[in-house]
Amino acid sequence: MARKTKSKTTSAPAKETVQLTAETEGDDAAPEVEPIDSEDDDDVDEASESQSQSEEEYDSAAEDDEGDDANHPDEESSDFDPEVSDEDEFEDQGSSDDDEDRLERQMKDDDDDDESDVEILEELDVVRSWPKELTGKKRAGGPNSNAASSSAPDAVTAADADTTAKWMHADDLSSDDEDADGAGNRIGRVPLHWYDDYDHIGYDAHGQRVVKSQSSSASKDILDRVIDAADDLEANAAGNGKFTVYDALNARDVALTPRQVELIRRLQSGAFAHPEHDANPDYVAYFSGVDPEVSGLNSDRYEKKSRFQPSKWEKLQVRRLLHRLKCGSINMDYLEGRVRDMNDLVSKSKDEDPSGDKPFLLWKGDEEDELALRKGPQHMPAPKLPPPGHAYSYNPPEEYLPNEQELKEWEELDPEDRPYGHFVPKKHPNLRSVGAYEHAVRERFERCLDLYLCPRAMKRRLNIDPESLVPSLPKASDLRPFPTAKVVAYEVPETNATKKEDAAVMVRCLTVSPDGQFLVSGDENGVVRLWEVQTGRLLRSWDLMLVLSVGEENDDQNDKSQQGEPQTKKPVSSLEWNPNRSHHCLLATIGKCAIVISTGTGGPDDSELTDALLSAASACKHGGNIAPESRAAKAVKWTSLQHKKSSKSSSNVNANTPPISAYGTASGPICLLRTNRECTHVQWHRKGDYFVTVSPKAGAAAVLIHQLSKAASQQPFGKVKGEIQLACFHPQKPFLFVASKEHVRVYHLVKQMMVKRLMSGCRHISSLDVHGSGDHVVVGSLDRRLVWFDLDLANTPYKTLKYHERALRSVGFHPRYPLMASASDDGSIHVFHSMVYSDLMRNPLIVPVKVLRGHNVVNSLGTLAMVFHPTQPWLFSAGADGKIHLFQDL
Repeated sequence: MARKTKSKTTSAPAKETVQLTAETEGDDAAPEVEPIDSEDDDDVDEASESQSQSEEEYDSAAEDDEGDDANHPDEESSDFDPEVSDEDEFEDQGSSDDDEDRLERQMKDDDDDDESDVEILEELDVVRSWPKELTGKKRAGGPNSNAASSSAPDAVTAADADTTAKWMHADDLSSDDEDADGAGNRIGRVPLHWYDDYDHIGYDAHGQRVVKSQSSSASKDILDRVIDAADDLEANAAGNGKFTVYDALNARDVALTPRQVELIRRLQSGAFAHPEHDANPDYVAYFSGVDPEVSGLNSDRYEKKSRFQPSKWEKLQVRRLLHRLKCGSINMDYLEGRVRDMNDLVSKSKDEDPSGDKPFLLWKGDEEDELALRKGPQHMPAPKLPPPGHAYSYNPPEEYLPNEQELKEWEELDPEDRPYGHFVPKKHPNLRSVGAYEHAVRERFERCLDLYLCPRAMKRRLNIDPESLVPSLPKASDLRPFPTAKVVAYEVPETNATKKEDAAVMVRCLTVSPDGQFLVSGDENGVVRLWEVQTGRLLRSWDLMLVLSVGEENDDQNDKSQQGEPQTKKPVSSLEWNPNRSHHCLLATIGKCAIVISTGTGGPDDSELTDALLSAASACKHGGNIAPESRAAKAVKWTSLQHKKSSKSSSNVNANTPPISAYGTASGPICLLRTNRECTHVQWHRKGDYFVTVSPKAGAAAVLIHQLSKAASQQPFGKVKGEIQLACFHPQKPFLFVASKEHVRVYHLVKQMMVKRLMSGCRHISSLDVHGSGDHVVVGSLDRRLVWFDLDLANTPYKTLKYHERALRSVGFHPRYPLMASASDDGSIHVFHSMVYSDLMRNPLIVPVKVLRGHNVVNSLGTLAMVFHPTQPWLFSAGADGKIHLFQDL
């Protein structure tokens, strides 16, 4: 059935062509359409449906095959056969022979001009009228007749369409076929005024110039155009004229054909261009079957969503009604329909209570809240006047009554500057004697002006407890252990010089052995002392001034004048015990020298390792194992002190200093490193072989790295920025921290480049220490700042603490416990709980837990050195008063 429907639909153009052919071959009267004889009703319905289908598809079929019908009516009529079946019609429509014949005819028609088409159309005097199917039902009688279709009210009659319809069925070529030869202008959307100065207007599809027509209206003046227009009007009135328009793109005049004129006339009048077009065709039932509601196009449609889904509009209305019911604007009577308008209830209540005087609270206390919650601009209450004081009393105290001198002074002042404005305190015997206030109206008026003209601003005051802003820190008792009390005091022996001067010897530096059994101190007289931690007993003392004299005597570069001059006492500026437990030696700096001292405290295995480490230094000659052409050869010189027998002072240095341990082989200074400038700081590497020395005044040679096992030195920097104060190694990575007065620079020793620069914000850095994890650095300065750096965060301080009153001399971390301490010239030591977490998302916790005091301030100097015990939460301190204390956790 579907195939038959399709064949009936597609066969409409062929049958329409047959009818056109019949009309062209007939007489002036419209021929009738002969019925198609068939015995079956289906054939009759198919013929009627195809006829109505051809009427509906007139526009498309007539426009496509119109030229073919006009030029070759015989060929189309010869191909038509009314007895052909549906299958044959479907095959003939899509056959390739018809396409080839149509292409040949179109190629022949392309050679003709538009005027030839017009002439052919003029020969067609017969008006085409198409029969229309009145109903869509089946007919039991015969086929439709042409007379019946022409008598329909919607059919086009020959009298109405005689003058216009003959121009309407010409073929409608597309825009691409209008210029088939390619002779038209093809310049595109280019401004035409560009060709005003040329004799051509553009180029065609073949690249040839499109020459401007000399006879066009554009080349004529205004007078010629007026004359031509008048001639055209006269010719049109006579019936033999033509309409001419100017084609600006091709620069020529174009005469409109009668068909084109008729199309323009119908379009201007608001009608359809084709008079045969039916805007309101009869409805054709596209369903097949008896019951259209069951079968057809709409039989399988889904039910609308609105049929089974709740309405959003009803939901919104219910919500609004509930809100009004909650607010009290409506009640249940209104919702149930008992009351049509709520105003009726209001008027009814007024009728019941005509007075309307119901008791209510005059002051409820929430007036300000209601003003604040109302809509609109925020309510700002007017500032209230201060309540009257004792001076405004009718019987004020005597001290509020002004005397004559005060009255004269008040009169000279402006009312705004007077204590009570225009009011003058007076004393009355009773309240009845008080008269009217003469400035009452004036003051009320000024008050009204202030309220009216002065702008108001709402200022919110935050009532915040200052203690709530302080971060909550844990209690100090929960952060134990940490040093709390002074337990052991180490007494420094007084020399003859100190007895005469009646002053104590300043202890400037301290260091502890890795096992925590021994303590070493260095004082301002150049003496290094070895103490036993548990008992406080002095075990050994080495006077480094004698070592300096030996070094100067064996130095070939010293001047004779300098040898004869008496030496002044030089302090020991820095001490550092070897961090390796197997190496029992330490470093000390005094003057321009850094001295390696063997302590003699090791066991049998440790003594052998210590001797192997010091063997190269004790046997070094000619300035050590330094390349002569290197920069370090000019900056430092190694000198052995172990085998000097020619000097008398050399024997005094090593005499009567046997090793403390029975397995020790040597005790005392082993070798000496002499630099060009004053050496102030020394620091070991964690493995105990390399160490770094700092000479602030040495310029590029301020930082020197030495290797004790090879007695070699190297100068890592060719130039430095600023004056170097301190240097230390990273505990885990090949980094070197170099501190100037204001910055701390981190250098990568392998890549030989600067990694980071830490900006401390201090004026003068005095101490530096690195946490055991290597990610945190603490810096102390002479301007009372304790700066904590987190290397993972930024190059700016994570915390800056200012707890001390004077300059900081020493800062450091505990190697095992989460403790940090700082020593200052104010004689105190501040102990902090400094917990560093392995979680990178958690910041370090810094809590001050204890302030230790035990040193006196001497000559503006207090606690000069501080060091933690390596295994216990203990702390050693040394001060300018010559005392050394041990603080333990008790």
